[in-house]
Amino acid sequence: MCGIVGYIGNNQARDILLKGLQKLEYRGYDSAGIALASDDGVELHKEKGRIASLEETVGNEGRGTTGIGHTRWATHGAPSRDNAHPHQSLSGRFTLVHNGVIENYQQLKRKYLSDVEMASETDTEIIVQLIESFTGEGETVDEAFRQALALLHGSYAIALIDNEDNETIYVGKNKSPLLVGVGEESSVVASDAMAMLHVTKEFMEIMDQEIVIVKKDSIQVKKLDGTAVERSTFTTDIDESDTEKGTYSHFMLKEIDEQPFVIRNIIQKYQDEDGDIKLDQDIRAALNDADRLYVIAAGTSYHAGLAGKELMEKVAEKPTEVHIASEFLYNEPLLSENPLFIFISQSGETADCRGVLVNVKEKGCQSLTITNVPGSTLTRESDFTLHTYAGPEIAVASTKAYTAQMAVFSILAMDGARAQGIHSDFNAISELGLIANAMETLCDQKERMEQVARDYMSGTRNCFFIGRAMDYHVVQEGALKLKEISYIQAEGFAGGELKHGTIALIEDGTPVVGVTTQQHVNANIRGNIQEVIARGANACIISTEATKEEGDTIVLPNINELLSPLVSVVPLQLISYYAALHRDCDVDKPRNLAKSVTVE
Repeated sequence: MCGIVGYIGNNQARDILLKGLQKLEYRGYDSAGIALASDDGVELHKEKGRIASLEETVGNEGRGTTGIGHTRWATHGAPSRDNAHPHQSLSGRFTLVHNGVIENYQQLKRKYLSDVEMASETDTEIIVQLIESFTGEGETVDEAFRQALALLHGSYAIALIDNEDNETIYVGKNKSPLLVGVGEESSVVASDAMAMLHVTKEFMEIMDQEIVIVKKDSIQVKKLDGTAVERSTFTTDIDESDTEKGTYSHFMLKEIDEQPFVIRNIIQKYQDEDGDIKLDQDIRAALNDADRLYVIAAGTSYHAGLAGKELMEKVAEKPTEVHIASEFLYNEPLLSENPLFIFISQSGETADCRGVLVNVKEKGCQSLTITNVPGSTLTRESDFTLHTYAGPEIAVASTKAYTAQMAVFSILAMDGARAQGIHSDFNAISELGLIANAMETLCDQKERMEQVARDYMSGTRNCFFIGRAMDYHVVQEGALKLKEISYIQAEGFAGGELKHGTIALIEDGTPVVGVTTQQHVNANIRGNIQEVIARGANACIISTEATKEEGDTIVLPNINELLSPLVSVVPLQLISYYAALHRDCDVDKPRNLAKSVTVE
């Protein structure tokens, strides 16, 4: 969601901050701003819309070797220049940026700031006004900052600069991601390491309810009670070139094409020199000991979890439940005696997943995170982690992270079966090798996929996807891809459910995408497709060599049916991409959406 950058050093901060904000555009935002501090005071520049608009506003005037910047995704208050960050205190002394949601901001306003006229509708402004109020009562900035943060309920990542001290950035964090980086005669602040790779690759994790005093040559970490904290830095292995589009017109298309390489990378990372699965023995033991698995995820990761459930039950014979994180957080079911919780999150920062993790840790449950970002919050706080090795995913619509999550699940399922002595012909390593080749074949058929998008999605307002068994899981993901980037109303249904209400929506020309990769239900789903064709639907049929019939729209190479979503999703991704492209949509940054959902 919202993004934070900060810089303090010997160089002009303007270009460093703007480049950092550009690197955070993938997270989703509707306004942006920077504040630059120098001996002449603080310059504030804010603008609704894209970073390019902010750059025009700043022009060449921005000066200062200390600064903070922000991309905002509106929560409290509409997208506007007034509501954009940074926010300033009444006198203009303090300037602040904030990610997260302050749940008690109205109460704090009534108790401490009833006589202060706010310049915005945001919860954020309360924080900066509180800090000024406390310094007005005689507190040092350090103490006022700590005192204000101690009053906040909710999530926050905060960076503050003081007009009377342009050599310090004050940082605080609770539940929202934030890092501090160490550069050459400089320090940086970032909600995502990718934002500041052009300055440094050396970063320090900030834990919840900590504050950090950042100077160009020192970083001082404290708990909210003032206790000093010693912490070493780490070096990220992210390559800055991985965050560039290269010759591609959009990150989404680049990331679709990267999927075969990601699958091969996963094979390499999880295979030892003898060709066997290489997995942490403690993970193996936790999976073996668990009497039930609870998969917790959201959005695309939830769909990967649905496929993962099939693998865990059919290969490893482990009872598995899949839950939407935001629902589980407030509506927890009865748990088994010895559960293992598996959290799936591309970013490792999903707020609802973390909320569930906190709750189940209090119950003494073990936890495993499957994520694309090492060092993320879920990684740090879970007992175990499996990395997807997909590399940075910039487009808001997830593609390669989804397939990577399923690939890791297949390896976990195979290892779980072996650990329990279950005989199975399922070999994830060899199957994934075949899948990488099939993906590559499909990625080379872009012209065909673009034509399908023209034939079925042009001018339509809605679209339905149907499938059965594993195909039901993948059509839910296909529908999500189409709706989130093309804004076509799309829904994925189990084929047998059509007659229970949804078929009433089928009329002449309604596009229906039917996926059939499962031989045991091939006849059933084809019967459902005929039902919608009889009512005027324009049916697009995606099958495999094993299930194909004459007239099918797209025929996929044969693959193991348990892993079919890894391959059948590729045409769904490409069709969605071209549908959005032809509708002149912002493919990489669809409206109202954020890449990393770090608030509930």
